[in-house]
Amino acid sequence: MKKIFGTILVAMITSVATLVFATKYSGNSITSSNTSLEETPQFHYANYAEANPSPDGSGYTNLEAAAEISSKAVVHIKTEMRARNVQYRNPFGDDFFDQFFGGGNRFYQQQPQQGSGSGVIISKDGYIVTNNHVVDGAEEVTVILNNKKSLKAKVVGKDASTDLAVLKVEEPNLPYLSYGNSDDVKLGQWVLAVGYPLTLETTVTAGIVSAKYRNIGINKNSGSNAPIESFIQTDAAVNPGNSGGALVNAKGELIGINSAIASPTGSYAGYSFAIPSNIVKKVVADMMTYGNVQRAYLGVGYINMKDATPEQVSAYQLDKVDGVYVNQVIEESSAEKAGIKVGDFITKIENKEIKTGPQMLEKIAQYRPGDEINIEYLRNGNKYNTSAKLKNISGNTGIVKKMPFSTEKLGIKVKDLTKEELAGLRVKNGVIITNITPGGLIASQVRLRKSFVIVQVNGQAVKSTNDLDRILASDEDEYEFTGFYPGYSTMLNMFTIKNESN
Repeated sequence: MKKIFGTILVAMITSVATLVFATKYSGNSITSSNTSLEETPQFHYANYAEANPSPDGSGYTNLEAAAEISSKAVVHIKTEMRARNVQYRNPFGDDFFDQFFGGGNRFYQQQPQQGSGSGVIISKDGYIVTNNHVVDGAEEVTVILNNKKSLKAKVVGKDASTDLAVLKVEEPNLPYLSYGNSDDVKLGQWVLAVGYPLTLETTVTAGIVSAKYRNIGINKNSGSNAPIESFIQTDAAVNPGNSGGALVNAKGELIGINSAIASPTGSYAGYSFAIPSNIVKKVVADMMTYGNVQRAYLGVGYINMKDATPEQVSAYQLDKVDGVYVNQVIEESSAEKAGIKVGDFITKIENKEIKTGPQMLEKIAQYRPGDEINIEYLRNGNKYNTSAKLKNISGNTGIVKKMPFSTEKLGIKVKDLTKEELAGLRVKNGVIITNITPGGLIASQVRLRKSFVIVQVNGQAVKSTNDLDRILASDEDEYEFTGFYPGYSTMLNMFTIKNESN
């Protein structure tokens, strides 16, 4: 009996030891195999009443009032896009030559598409802010209010650089959110993300601010040549459909517009990113007042610590001096006029500490051309102050008017074809491209050569240069061109140009 009992006891001890060993070491193995330091996350596009919820005696932050306020002012946005011809991209060769020199037509028709996102009402008369990527390319935009009422919306303006858009619905006395000051947002403070994720009804999630001034590079994909990113990072759950929704503080104030998530799958994986409300407020006001964004430029290039090489860190002492290192000053720019030089460290703008490039861009984005800002900088260890009058992209302080879409924006010159030329080409109508300007939309978006004959744009016949100007002036999000090269008139080709100014 004792022998049997001893055998059982040894077996039990062995089993427990094995379980402890397996738990300890196999657990570490699983964590190691699923988490790699080399792994790079993928970034993907997610009537106001004053409330003053505050922590109770136990230190608990009450978010109920903020959730109630914000959920009434956040809307569901549905979009529709027309059927269109889409170019097939040959992954095994250069389809420029395939397309234009004998590869045949490589296009298929994409069926009508529907999209879904969120938006935030910012005025009682129906202005709504959302993401540019939510409504980009949409033919029809529908807004569904919290009370389930459905309204058609007009796109007032869009800005790819900040990924913001403004809509307008005709409905009086709407509940809306007031702006909070995103400069006052603190790490660790509680926030709510409000939107319509995964086609669900209004959804509120809570989290904390985990970082500020994040630059994740997602707006570079928008086609903008001057993307601005200085995101508020939170761990509030945000999923597809949350894009354009509200990030609010415990008072129910709008402190950001949810825009992106870091995820290997496309769904929430722990981190989400919102556009700070101080950028939103200024960009929205510009679009409502001028129809486009009045963007100010300081005129400097800079090096960020995280992007710097070890040699740059050592040479410029980036690890020892706070501020943004200036490695370029544009000639005749606001910075040059203010006395900023290569090698300076910008440390403050309008008495606000500046430690990173994205933080500096966010601060500049809150001003318009003509505004004068105070700058503090270090030069050779000495502190200096100066003022700079900001300029627009053209190098002056005037209002930049929104110009209609045109051949100038496309970067092409065209001329009419005579009756004899049309007969020789065996076509009834068309205009011919005589020059393509480097840096224009045509040159940057497609590989095209001079002598291409345009016969249709967006399904409308182009009989003259006046016809082309009229069609382009409609200011659509995209233009689908149909045409051919002389000598290949039996092979019609199509390409799509995105209107980056929308």
